[in-house]
Amino acid sequence: MSFKEKLIKEKLPKHVAVIMDGNGRWAKKRGKARIFGHKKGVETVHKIVEAAGEIGIEYLTLYAFSTENWNRPKDEVDSLMMLLVSTIKSEFNTLIKNNVRLLTIGNLDDVPKKVNKKIIETVEKTKNNTGLKLIIALSYSSRWEIVNAVKNIGYQIQQNNIMIEDINNELFNKFLTTSQIPDPELLIRTSGEYRLSNFLLWQIAYSELYFTKKLWPEFEKEDFYEAINNFQNRERRFGKTSEQIH
Repeated sequence: MSFKEKLIKEKLPKHVAVIMDGNGRWAKKRGKARIFGHKKGVETVHKIVEAAGEIGIEYLTLYAFSTENWNRPKDEVDSLMMLLVSTIKSEFNTLIKNNVRLLTIGNLDDVPKKVNKKIIETVEKTKNNTGLKLIIALSYSSRWEIVNAVKNIGYQIQQNNIMIEDINNELFNKFLTTSQIPDPELLIRTSGEYRLSNFLLWQIAYSELYFTKKLWPEFEKEDFYEAINNFQNRERRFGKTSEQIH
């Protein structure tokens, strides 16, 4: 029996987040340039978005480009930005056909104008789609997001719109870029690395973490279903005891 067949529809995570890691190493193993790995990684994105939609996942967040990634060699960054634009163009009809809504989180002010324009345009054109919500984390880092939220809260306090006593988890959430998105129940990271790389640190406080040694270009639909099957077999207690849960 495949992992897909083992899945329990009533126990699916509402939101799955993925750190897509290993494109460069996959290309290096084959004696190719890193961008070759990124292009292969786009094929995996297509498969996993399709896989999530097939089983009814509501939200899928993909860590596409961190604020730290701007420090990579310029030619690689430029190639990645060009690849992003071409991918959005080539996948647009598929998004519409499969009723996928595109959303983004991150500091888009740092993104080249051409890329920014294409993303905003696609977000707008898919806003009425009611299927899978695909969230692309672009020029994103959790520390940037948290600091930005603190600045905005501080400004609101200066304007006397909020009192310090009003600050709690619920209010803080409203100032995050994910304010309209539920926290992920499951975070997947490929490539065998066991770290979070500044990704959704506030939001994954109670997420289940799943690490696989497979590099992102090698990650298949069945691997995605295996991660969800693993999630479904875990006991999520949120600070309570097993007896309280059951």
